[in-house]
Order: sequence, then C-alpha cells, then structure tokens
Amino acid sequence: MAAQAELDQLTEFFGRYSAALTTGDVAGIAGCHALPGMVVADSYSFTFSSPAAVALSFLGAAPTYRDQQIVAAHAQLLDVQRLSAALSLVEVEWEYLDSTGHAVPGERYRYLIRTGADGPLITTVIASR
Repeated sequence: MAAQAELDQLTEFFGRYSAALTTGDVAGIAGCHALPGMVVADSYSFTFSSPAAVALSFLGAAPTYRDQQIVAAHAQLLDVQRLSAALSLVEVEWEYLDSTGHAVPGERYRYLIRTGADGPLITTVIASR
C-alpha cells in the first residue's frame, strides 16, 4: 500500500472524479484523464485522445446513473501499487447511493494513474470483478 500522503492525494482525486461522475460534469471527468487514455473491459476497449473524446465516452454512463437515481458515489481504495515514480495501479470499489438513501451495488475498477506536477490523472481504466 502507498504512503499516507499518496493515499490522501488519491482519495481527494477520486472524490473530485466521483462528484463529476454523479453530476454529469463531463468537462470535470475529462479533466481527470491523461491523454491519450484507454478503457479496457472483457468485451470492449477504446482509446481517447482529446478531452471531447473523453466527454463523449462518458455521456453514455449519465443515463444509467439517472435511471438508478444515483446521487453520490464513493471510491473505496482497496489497493495501491506503486509501479514507478509517476505510475500507480489503484484498485477501487465504487459505492453508490441513490436518491432515497439506499446503497446501490457498485463496481470495481483498476486505474493506472500517472501523477505529475498537476497531480494524479487516469491513463487507463480496467473493468474488474
């Protein structure tokens, strides 16, 4: 696991990312990604090379959040593996809350994070179970 300062920085970063996700702030979502970036899942993968492409790729998720009435998301950092001075692999389990205050089953992802002068950015999202 990472040092406390790194965990604090990642916790703050994923807090901003979750707020952008649950409010549909596609510019905020795009601002959390390094370019070029990639998303990988069992049945698909895609890349994006501009903030507009990141925004477009997440527009499809917004209706899902609205349909499930998700109003909040919390990223629980399960593991952080330091790969180099700038790269970390972060395992996150998302916990969601709907508009009635009930928990909605979350998802688990691994994020390849590059931390530079401007802080952490997502370079690759890997859907996991």
